[in-house]
Amino acid sequence: MSHYAPFLRLLIVFGLLPLAPAFQATAAETLLPEPPQERNARMAWWRDARFGMFIHWGLYAVPAGQWNGKFIPPGNGEWIMNTANIPAKEYELLTKKFNPVKYDPAAWVCLAKAAGAKYLVITSKHHDGFSLFDTKAGDYNVVQATPYGKDILKPLADECRKQGLKFCTYYSIMDWHHPAQFRPNDKTYNPTEIHPERKAEYVAFMKQQLKELLDNTDTEVLWFDGEWPKWWTEEDAVGIYNYLRKLKPSLIINNRLGKARDGVRMEEHAKTDRQYTGDFGTPEQGIPATGLPGVDWESCMTMNDSWGFRKDDHHWKSVATLVRQLIDCASKGGNYLLNVGPTAAGEIPKESAERLEGVGKWMRVNGEAIYGTTASPFKKLPWGRCTQKPGKLYLHVFDWPPNGELHVPGLKNRIENAYLQVCPQKRPLTTSPSKDGVVVKVPSQPPDKIASVVVLEIQGPANVAP
Repeated sequence: MSHYAPFLRLLIVFGLLPLAPAFQATAAETLLPEPPQERNARMAWWRDARFGMFIHWGLYAVPAGQWNGKFIPPGNGEWIMNTANIPAKEYELLTKKFNPVKYDPAAWVCLAKAAGAKYLVITSKHHDGFSLFDTKAGDYNVVQATPYGKDILKPLADECRKQGLKFCTYYSIMDWHHPAQFRPNDKTYNPTEIHPERKAEYVAFMKQQLKELLDNTDTEVLWFDGEWPKWWTEEDAVGIYNYLRKLKPSLIINNRLGKARDGVRMEEHAKTDRQYTGDFGTPEQGIPATGLPGVDWESCMTMNDSWGFRKDDHHWKSVATLVRQLIDCASKGGNYLLNVGPTAAGEIPKESAERLEGVGKWMRVNGEAIYGTTASPFKKLPWGRCTQKPGKLYLHVFDWPPNGELHVPGLKNRIENAYLQVCPQKRPLTTSPSKDGVVVKVPSQPPDKIASVVVLEIQGPANVAP
């Protein structure tokens, strides 16, 4: 997943995009024009969803973080081919062991839906070049190279539509297996180079596979990664973006198709005015402190320390942490993409399933305060977060007031009603003005120890003192 995993915790990489793509460059090809109303219509479902499930799955699930009897450095599940310097011919032998007979797409989608996710993003091809779908672009894929011998993605896409989720796919631009990508010798290789004379061949290979994904799965989002090598340019990104949007005008494409993340530290990148190809930004393993105002964005996060399955990674985040990360993203106007890494047999680890079920339990009560909401009107709240819809503020209280008085600083609107989201009868809570806002009288104990939602129905748009 991450570019140079040892620095994963040091970098939060994202692109600052305008609401309508407007790449300013001297490239031979410019982005297709799109009026704001058309872009808003195209992005509407994605903005409303707020929560998706990421799936990192591939040959790397077979070694599960271990090579030649030794565990590679933590966090490097899907990067094992590079991190352990495994020659391509040796890595290819993993195809003979990849037979996910326990793969149940209906169960996977059911779990994602029960968690409250509205869309699912799965790796169609990661950096190791192995494809989880039936592709005519080569034989290094699950259908032709493994004992399983069946397309992974098509039944998952069908099941998503059957159960009402949006199906989306991840695709790596960098490919350590394709012969066009440069390797000095058979034992070690630079995973970020390409044979210059073969670049056009690789781009044609990409286009063929991407068209297959659209034709065979009708994917709703193409989530690119692996764009950082110097040989991949913004002009290349513009060409692929236009090619895909012509094939499917409603398609949504992330910013990593372009040179949105280039190793620049977050604080430095935020000072630039560069614009990149793509429809939404992709912070990784972190949530921007103040969101990315005016920008569509999505934070992708792991449940433990790895994207791909590692049998030694037991550093699991709590359900409370995951729920609060989801709330944090929504309160800042972003989406939350939570990852699972299935085993080589095709099972989602029980620890992941348990956490998804825990998130789902909270979402079944409080989903209204997440789906279709926009960013908080408050700069900061001492006790938690806020999301909003027209005429409603949803106060997500992490730290319940011990005196039973919830202070909402700076709020100037008239409050027409206040109640706990958990209460189906909407029994009113008492509110009163304070010298710098509003006080809501709440029960002495929180209804939910993770995050209790207090709903304020207000008159007019939210009006908050600076």
